[in-house]
Amino acid sequence: MKNILLITRREYLTQVKKKSFIVLTLLAPLMMIGFGALIAFMFKANESENTFNVIDKSGLFVHQLKSSKTTRYVFVPAQNERALTETIKDMQGIDGLLIIPALDDHNFDQLENNTQLLINKKIGFDTKTGIVKDLSRIIKNEKIKTLGISENQLKDLDKNFDLKTKNVIDEKGADDSLSFGVKTGLSMVLMYAIFMFIIIYGVRVMRSVLEEKNNRVVEIIISSVKPFELMMGKILGVTFVALTQFLIWITMTVIGALLLNTGFAAMQSKIPGSAESAEMIKKFDFQQTATEVSHILLDMNFPLIIFVFIVFFLLGYVFYSSMYAAIGSAVDNETETQQFTLFAIIPLTLGMYGSFTIMNNPDGPLGFWLSMIPFTSPVAMIARIPFGVPVWQIALSMVLLIFSTLLMIYIAAKVYRVGILMYGNKASAKELWKWIRS
Repeated sequence: MKNILLITRREYLTQVKKKSFIVLTLLAPLMMIGFGALIAFMFKANESENTFNVIDKSGLFVHQLKSSKTTRYVFVPAQNERALTETIKDMQGIDGLLIIPALDDHNFDQLENNTQLLINKKIGFDTKTGIVKDLSRIIKNEKIKTLGISENQLKDLDKNFDLKTKNVIDEKGADDSLSFGVKTGLSMVLMYAIFMFIIIYGVRVMRSVLEEKNNRVVEIIISSVKPFELMMGKILGVTFVALTQFLIWITMTVIGALLLNTGFAAMQSKIPGSAESAEMIKKFDFQQTATEVSHILLDMNFPLIIFVFIVFFLLGYVFYSSMYAAIGSAVDNETETQQFTLFAIIPLTLGMYGSFTIMNNPDGPLGFWLSMIPFTSPVAMIARIPFGVPVWQIALSMVLLIFSTLLMIYIAAKVYRVGILMYGNKASAKELWKWIRS
């Protein structure tokens, strides 16, 4: 145990003291935010203003078809239709000609079928959709007037049925859409966190083992310690590195959330965009919603959620890191690792994508079995836990994962003991089985 702790300490300090670890740990959240902002900017930068001449023979759209930031409508007399149709190809600054026919006897279907848009360049899908939406809105209003339905009556018809549900099993009783949305969001965050950390740090263990094997440093190390002690020290050392980085990111997230919460009021007074969208956003009470979300979060059994998250994170990480350590010891270069790493990546990926179905039915059979099978339970159980899981299922899944982790460590140690000193011999499935049985 003393040797394992020494190797763990050495592996931990080596990783944590690297400048790359410090820089990535501090900048990774900011880089993710910046990347999201860059994507949004790219979408915005690709937008362009389109100008269309409009010939409205019906007279319905002259005063109702309004220009927007990206689409500008210029109404022209109907007598210019022939001249504009012939010269639209060579027009500069005009991207198209919208021709709306006359409306006969309130025949809106005929008007829709005969309306056409002539363009002299490729326009974006969003632009065409925006024009269709503008025309549809005006035609809808005209149909309402024809039927004699007032705007208030229409709003009343479009009103959704608000069904209030109460969970008689849950002590809190709350089961509304906001509560479900918060639980779903928390479930996805926890699930992705475990998935990414297991993949990233599992590969780091594998590369560390492979690097020491290729440098022949391992030959000197195992003259003083047992191969099992070296393998476990590496796994535990990288585990503590992952936990350190994870705790730093949690702290940064909490601080960022507090700062954003205090800045909601100022943000509401300076909302960019159109007056209509700005008014809708201003009506949305960010502070009240944030308060409701915080109450939903506080009503959850957070001690249980944190306990289950930490236990399944550690067990799942040790389970897969043992597998990665065995892979690193069994091959001579990173190219050969590709054929073996699929055995670790595929079960995790199945667990993650299978867990999306858990959002609709957390107590369904698929969710149950995914959270019981050790290869998928580290991800699936974390996805279920915000929605509430019976204690016996958590205990059973935990026992199965503990047993499987110990078995995986035993198998990995067998492979590691032989493979770490094997050079120039490409490991096959038959060869690995022989090492495990020896």
